[in-house]
Amino acid sequence: MFGLKVDHEIELGLLEERHAEQLFTLITHNRAQLRQWLGWLDGTTAVEDTKAFVRGSLQRFAYNNGFAAGIWYKGKLVGSVDFHSFDWTARQTAIGYWLAAGFEGKGIMTRSCRAMCDYAFGELGLNRVSIHAATGNTKSRAIPERLGFVQEGIARQSEWLYDHYVDLVAYTMLAQDWSTDKRQ
Repeated sequence: MFGLKVDHEIELGLLEERHAEQLFTLITHNRAQLRQWLGWLDGTTAVEDTKAFVRGSLQRFAYNNGFAAGIWYKGKLVGSVDFHSFDWTARQTAIGYWLAAGFEGKGIMTRSCRAMCDYAFGELGLNRVSIHAATGNTKSRAIPERLGFVQEGIARQSEWLYDHYVDLVAYTMLAQDWSTDKRQ
């Protein structure tokens, strides 16, 4: 199973069915904030929906095709970070993430994404990690920018969010560029 101690405050762990109720409660309490940028909220209306998501993530993990990890900050579940899928031929993946409102501004997501990149490049031997964020989502965009990712471009009207399209900024990091001095 996947588990990663990021530092003295943060641990990442594979989401399991036993976490579904806690995860659903966290989503419910942050629904208004998350709905602004995440298109899956309306499909998550019951604990069963979250259980189905977790089962799908565990299946991706079992087939070595990505996974979702919970973010525990000082022992409390505060969000999620995931590898959407793995392209083993091109040795690349994309990272997605969200964090509960009361835990923003503490560096939790930056540290979590840094650990996921370390894992992707070090343990998995991947060559490329991507992060996509809506152009207007400045908090989400700050993560790859802080970590030294390269902005490759903007995909216009790339994602449908409930009643409108949003443009997505594409950021990437290559294994050859992932070094301690670039990600402080």
